Formats: sequence, structure tokens, C-alpha cells
Amino acid sequence: MRQLRQPRLAEIVAAKLRDDILSGRLTEGDSLPRQEHLFNEYRVSLPAVREAMRILETEGLISVRRGNVGGAVVHLPTPMRIARTISMVLQTRQTTMSDVSLALLNIEPTCAALCATRPDRAETSVPALRKALKEQQDAFDDPVQFPILARRFHEALVANCGNETIIVIIGALETLWTAHESSVWSEATLVDAEADPSSPMGRRSLRAALRDHEKLVDAIEAGDRERAVRLATAHLAATRRSSLGTVDGNVNTNLLDAFDLGSS
Repeated sequence: MRQLRQPRLAEIVAAKLRDDILSGRLTEGDSLPRQEHLFNEYRVSLPAVREAMRILETEGLISVRRGNVGGAVVHLPTPMRIARTISMVLQTRQTTMSDVSLALLNIEPTCAALCATRPDRAETSVPALRKALKEQQDAFDDPVQFPILARRFHEALVANCGNETIIVIIGALETLWTAHESSVWSEATLVDAEADPSSPMGRRSLRAALRDHEKLVDAIEAGDRERAVRLATAHLAATRRSSLGTVDGNVNTNLLDAFDLGSS
């Protein structure tokens, strides 16, 4: 019984702290009380407190700093962190990036439809997409920044669709695909593209991608759901061919390194 009690107490403490984080009583970057304080507050042993910290750290809800300035810092769940977990699950299933992009090809147009049918789109989705589009237009002559900002446009499309479930789940897939494209369009590839306008990252292709985004925002602003879906589907099919035509393969550990969890 003694062996069973302490883990059970640790789970109770972890559940209470988890609820404080998920309910908003503790927010991103907050510090948890020191272990000695939790020991006194919950009247449990220090090993039980340490086990509770380990549980929360495994869940990604806190990071524990060791040493004299140690302590536990709160981290809220985000699509970026979910993407990391999804990436590991996909690795175990030997999933290809072609499979990931096919999922987005079938789901992301739904986000375009939702943006177009939002009653408040003039105050929400349209300004956000116009901002992302303007940043992309301004960076047209920058072969490094342009593809990064192009991906942000897609992320903004999902983030402003108005459905929280889709935002979280599809947002995680968008993050995974962004990491993939970042690895595809390396600096060397971009330099080569400058010399070959017909390449996937050549100016002709960049201009076509920008035009697609401009037409898509116009359709969303007009509330034309069907046109928004058609444009999004055609654009995603084209970008999918160019990305996968350059390199494909299984979702791999290299993508995990692309996730900057510290800034999420």
C-alpha cells in the first residue's frame, strides 16, 4: 500500500496544478511555487511533489530549471507543441510528407470556406490575411523571407477560420508542413532558384503563388465560399507538387529540430 500511495498523491497534485494551468489561473511564463511550498500546501512528501513535477514536465506543461535559480516555469499547450507530438506519432507510423500534404490539401480549403462565411470576416479574417499578404508582397524580392511569409499566410488562414478545434488540430499540421518546407527550401536551393526562374522557387512561381493568395483573399472578402475553396484547392495542389517534387520522405527527426519550442 505504501508503494501505491505516493504515486497516487503525486497524480492528485499534478492534476490540481494542471487544472490551474489549463484554466488560466497560471499563464505562460509564470513560475510554480517552489517544491517546499507545495510540500506544505498539499501536505504530501517531497518525493510526491517531485513526481508531480515530473508528470507535468513530461506533458510539456512546465519546464524545470535546476540549480540555485531553479524552479518550474509554466508553458501553455500550443499547436507548435502539439505538432512536435504529432510528428513523433507519425514517425512511428512511417508516415510520408506526401501523406501530410494530402491531409492539408483536403482540409485547408475548409478553413478558406470558414473564413469566407464568417459574419465578422471584415473585422477578423480579412484584416489578418491582408496583413500577411502585404508582408509577402513587400518581401517579393527577398528569396529567403518570401517563402517564410508565404507559409505565414497559410497559417493565418487557419488561425482565423473561427473554429477553435480546427485551429488547434490543423494548425499543428500547418506547423509540421512549414518545418518540412523550411528544410526543402534551404539557402542553397534559393540561390539556385535565382538563376533559374522556371524552378519551383523561381520568380515566375513566386509571382503565381502571390497571385493565388491575392485572389483567395478577394474571394474571402466577397464572402464567395465556393470560389475560395476552388482557389485554395488549386493553389495547394500546385505548391504540393513543387515541394514534394523537390524532396520527399518519411516524417523524420530532422523536422523535430525545426520546431523552436522556446518561442512558441
